[in-house]
Amino acid sequence: MPVSHPRFSKEEFARRGDEIYERDIRLRIEADNEGKYVVIDIETGDYEVDADELGASDRLLSRRPDAQMWMRRVGSRYTRRFGPRFRSVET
Repeated sequence: MPVSHPRFSKEEFARRGDEIYERDIRLRIEADNEGKYVVIDIETGDYEVDADELGASDRLLSRRPDAQMWMRRVGSRYTRRFGPRFRSVET
């Protein structure tokens, strides 16, 4: 399988991916898919949703082999979280 190379800067990837998600996808999928992954082709707007990020990516790539993919978690601005999580301490 040929390797797809990014055609956009990291900033442009993020801007396009977030814009498509907010404008076209979020309201359609958010209620029933909290915590799942959404993979978006930032050039076409095609997307896949799955609890498994590789499953979503594989399905999108089967339809769009040259997809420029942006991924995030449904209900979150991020795909992964790094570093400590701060929780409030109840007394």
